[in-house]
Amino acid sequence: MNAEDRDYDVIVLGGGSGGYAAAFRAAELGQRVALVEKDKVGGTCLHYGCIPTKALLHAAEVADVTRGSETFGIKAAFESVDMTAVNAYKDKIVGRLYKGLQGLVAANGVTVLEGAGRLADAHTVDVGGTRYTGAHVVLATGSRARSLPGLDIDGTRVLSSTEALALERVPTSVVVLGGGVIGAEFASVWRSFGAEVTIVEMLPRLLPGEDEACSKAVERAFRKRGMTIKTGARVADVQRRDDGVAVTLEGGETIDAETVLVAVGRGPVTEDLGYEQAGITLDDGFVGADERLRTGVPGVFAVGDVVRGLQLAHRGFAHGIFVAEEIAGLTPAPVDDAGIPRVTYSDPEVASVGLTEAQARERLGDDAVETLDYNLAGNGKSQILGTQGFAKLVREKDGPVLGIHLVGARVGELIGEAQLIYNWEALPDDVAPLIHPHPTQSEALGEAHLALAGKPLHVHG
Repeated sequence: MNAEDRDYDVIVLGGGSGGYAAAFRAAELGQRVALVEKDKVGGTCLHYGCIPTKALLHAAEVADVTRGSETFGIKAAFESVDMTAVNAYKDKIVGRLYKGLQGLVAANGVTVLEGAGRLADAHTVDVGGTRYTGAHVVLATGSRARSLPGLDIDGTRVLSSTEALALERVPTSVVVLGGGVIGAEFASVWRSFGAEVTIVEMLPRLLPGEDEACSKAVERAFRKRGMTIKTGARVADVQRRDDGVAVTLEGGETIDAETVLVAVGRGPVTEDLGYEQAGITLDDGFVGADERLRTGVPGVFAVGDVVRGLQLAHRGFAHGIFVAEEIAGLTPAPVDDAGIPRVTYSDPEVASVGLTEAQARERLGDDAVETLDYNLAGNGKSQILGTQGFAKLVREKDGPVLGIHLVGARVGELIGEAQLIYNWEALPDDVAPLIHPHPTQSEALGEAHLALAGKPLHVHG
């Protein structure tokens, strides 16, 4: 390979959601692009995160519906969960999507450099001893599961989400360390599959990044499903035993279980990649980047989980497109974390966009904020589905909607409309005239905005 063949307009380090989006969009814009990936294009989201976990959650929903089928007049017997078959279903979905993604790589004319990449300097990436140069470099090396200090993930008794996705049988009992999105989703799956589940969360409530009303609703639902919830609880020790693990809390209580899932968040993958030597500033491992995702080193950008903020695949995807367009001189609008929709795919689901009530009151003052809750008990489709929950709106008085927060089965499918409302700074009066099809759960958003606009047809104070 001659030097010219190793010279690119854009080199992307990492082939996850942010990396491949940057590569594809840059190629569309006429750039010569190389994408460096040591594992599989698609990254954590496709292979070890978003897609396989949601496949498990759908299987869990099927298990719950089967158990409760007589509620709908259908007589069906629930026998067991065949994890071999569940995993085959999950892996088939991942495989199909991966094959499609590989086709897009070829169609876009992106060169994939297979191997572990390392930044040699601001415009040079070393892959397996071969150096490639790029006028622009995009850092998209993603994140990995964190653990607690002194707690090693062994993949047998103490698991991260990666090992949890590959289990060949359902554990009889699990302690989930962390009540955030990952912890809540796995807890939901395992409970549906029949495991005894205990969630230990250090902060005062589950899903601490969500509106407090959503957290309380999920906690109530989880307790009703038979889960044990311990909030405001810190882990003092985890001991492995022949038949399982013993988790001791700081108060002295010990919880025995077959296995432990460590779901205390994800940290950026930036160590030993040459970032600091190339002049990149790191803050607790995160790459320092401005709102235009520039690192401070000319020509070097960062996207996705290596940039402090929401760790979501679709945020990385949006970052990737933004950076490619920025490199091409199109001056795109920066990605605003508050405008990114967030979904926890547990049972019940939580979906939100914009500010929580607490954030809005802190920003504007108590007197400048009003809220409205629309209970899904008044929604026909929600009654058909047998779900409980609500749509909560947070708005500036006489101003736009600042936050939309949803709890209930399948509400993640409603957040697309909700993000349009928030990102367009819509007033309730702008949304109220929109016609929502009946019977759908989307009517809950319409009814809530009607009420906030002073036309409460199905909402009474």
